[in-house]
Amino acid sequence: MSHAPHSLSPSDLTLDHVAIATPDLDEGSLPYLALGLVPEGPDEEVGSQGVRVRAFWAGPTLIELLAPTREDSPIAAFLARRGPGLHHTAYRVADLHAEMARLRGLGARFLQDAPTPGRAGTRVAFLHPRWGAGTLIELVEHPAPPASQ
Repeated sequence: MSHAPHSLSPSDLTLDHVAIATPDLDEGSLPYLALGLVPEGPDEEVGSQGVRVRAFWAGPTLIELLAPTREDSPIAAFLARRGPGLHHTAYRVADLHAEMARLRGLGARFLQDAPTPGRAGTRVAFLHPRWGAGTLIELVEHPAPPASQ
């Protein structure tokens, strides 16, 4: 499978987070707490994905721990197949719709037709792992900062 060169410059695409699947957020947090990382805020449930998320800052990148909230969630299925571990890498994009259209033009396959809600007010879309050389890739669009008053 070939991937055509893209139009983004390296500075336009940054690693947003690395996601780790775990059956239990408290147990899964132990290595990161031992490393000295501190949770970024309260845990957040993302109902559209069937997960509870705990995030840790590691420099400018987040480590997100994902625990299933229901048996039919993608994370529950991942844990049943593979056990705890790396689930996906996520990259920040400025315009998710435009990036999805651009990548579709290059033959990319997405797991959904349109963006879905993500953690902390983001919108997300997942690329099929076959397109990502066996790795699930997430694109993340953060909300615009509030306008100054």
